[in-house]
Amino acid sequence: MKAVQEYYGQADHELDRVCEGVTPDAANHLRMRLAEMHPAYFAMAMATGIVAISCHLFGLRHLAIALSWINLAAYPVLWILYIARAILFGDRVVADWWDHGRAPGYFTVVAATGVLGAQVMLLHDGLFAAKILWWVCVALWAAFTYTIFTLLTVTEKKPSFEEGINGGWLVAVVATQSVCVLGCTLHGAVLGVGNRDVALFVLMSFWLGGGMLYLWIIGLIFFRYMFFRFSPNDLQPPYWINMGAVAISALAGALLAETVEGSPLLAPLRPFILGLTIMFWATATWWIPMLLVLGIWRHCARAMRISYDPLYWGLVFPVGMYSVCTFQLADALDASFLLWIARIFVIAAASVWLLTFFGLAGRLLYVVLLAFQRRSVLRTMNSPIVHSSPVLEEIGGTIP
Repeated sequence: MKAVQEYYGQADHELDRVCEGVTPDAANHLRMRLAEMHPAYFAMAMATGIVAISCHLFGLRHLAIALSWINLAAYPVLWILYIARAILFGDRVVADWWDHGRAPGYFTVVAATGVLGAQVMLLHDGLFAAKILWWVCVALWAAFTYTIFTLLTVTEKKPSFEEGINGGWLVAVVATQSVCVLGCTLHGAVLGVGNRDVALFVLMSFWLGGGMLYLWIIGLIFFRYMFFRFSPNDLQPPYWINMGAVAISALAGALLAETVEGSPLLAPLRPFILGLTIMFWATATWWIPMLLVLGIWRHCARAMRISYDPLYWGLVFPVGMYSVCTFQLADALDASFLLWIARIFVIAAASVWLLTFFGLAGRLLYVVLLAFQRRSVLRTMNSPIVHSSPVLEEIGGTIP
């Protein structure tokens, strides 16, 4: 009997070794994923929110509501994951803030908050909640903008130009414009009664500041594309933000042009706002064929495999944003011929959202299967019917 107990003790030890080598523990897998979590993961909330809004504008009510509820669940879950990562892996979070490649990803938190506020206002008539989210968005924008740019300015260890600059930097533009978009969705009623002109002036300042920031950063990115060696790895999913950042600038301008109509202070500037908005929209439109061609080059000519990456949410967002900004521009200009373009892109946005969501679901399913596989191995190894083993041979080849 003692020999049997010794056998089971050794078998358990062998089982642990097998499980560690063949079927990694699901909890450890999740812990590893949390440690490596990219700061730009809030792009999932950005993408889901803007696709929900796009579907709402085109009367796809049931799809819009479904996406809205998914986003209302995803946004707090992402906050929980970010806080958990800060507690468990604080050193990695600190390192992110000093990293030229990862730090701009934190601007997705600001943009996701602004998009969520617009979604709550448009789909759920949540005026009070949207106002709170606007103030949260402004606070996050100020904190992240001046912290990230200051740290990246004063750090002594800086990457080369071609390694440091990428499309992810343009999320700073998206964050800035999201403040204007949400404020205009609230019709400028963000600073209280009697201060509407002041509020609109603030929103216009955000819009113009975001537009100037886009011109600064896109100039560097274009220079990087044209005059430095370009490889398929340089075309990470956030390169679509080249279009998304200027598309949200067009959306903010179109909304602002409609909002300032009754303002004695800013109504005279409406033609200027519309002219600059059309420039932003035209720039976004110019980027689309270019990005498609580069994508074909990356995945067909250079045979880069497509697999799920959380950064792909940064591809979904620009497609949805282009649909929304085109719809709003058509409304502001009374140009109904633009609506067919917006209709095409709402279908494209819903399609790429679904594909990316399936990728995320596959990752989550892998974790579930990992847990069940480990439990299955445990049951098999602990079964009374065990294959031959040196331990069994020592005790006579059978278990009494």
